[in-house]
Amino acid sequence: MTTDPTSAMPAATLFAPFDTLAAALLSHVDDAAGDGAHDLAHLTRVWRNVCRLQREEGGDLRLLLAAVLLHDCVRVEKDSPLRSQASRLSAQRAGEILAGLGWPADEIAVVAHAVAAHSFSAGIAPQSREARILQDADRLDAIGAIGVARCFYIAGRMQSALYDPADASAAHRPLDDRRFALDHFPVKLFTLADGFQTTTGADIARERKGRMHQFVETLMEEI
Repeated sequence: MTTDPTSAMPAATLFAPFDTLAAALLSHVDDAAGDGAHDLAHLTRVWRNVCRLQREEGGDLRLLLAAVLLHDCVRVEKDSPLRSQASRLSAQRAGEILAGLGWPADEIAVVAHAVAAHSFSAGIAPQSREARILQDADRLDAIGAIGVARCFYIAGRMQSALYDPADASAAHRPLDDRRFALDHFPVKLFTLADGFQTTTGADIARERKGRMHQFVETLMEEI
């Protein structure tokens, strides 16, 4: 992800067949925070998830690409008090970007709603097919093996411990995923896997949830 126009087009080829649109939008997406959980690799994974879901569920793939590329265009750290507003801020910014590119109001509205509704913390119910697909595609990237990797990566950024050495399973204490990365699995990730909007997404999520359970069980054995 970059604001350098000379490198926008090579990155845009990852979003074929909409390379030109991707180049135009990527130039508006900044990665100054250096967040490896919300970088170009994240966008490409979400895009692949979107394409997989769209083949089964339908939806406008061009509008979906715009939503994918702009869904985190306003960066708010996980521990920020503004975290629950992040998707709304990104939706507003997405609308401004697309309006500047001459997009019609009805298409902007579809993209903006999908961006606003993708976030778990925002609590906005998706009302369109595109919004349901984007929400599922983004949440698939938060679970499974990649979800495990991102969980511990973000915990490192937030300076959290891996787990509580005195009570790793939280049998005798409240769960606290701000202090312990392992707590984030029962606090959010296992629950996240149960709330999918599309049939295809739910099927994939069940498989990925199983992988997370297997990881946690293996980790508990080792510690």
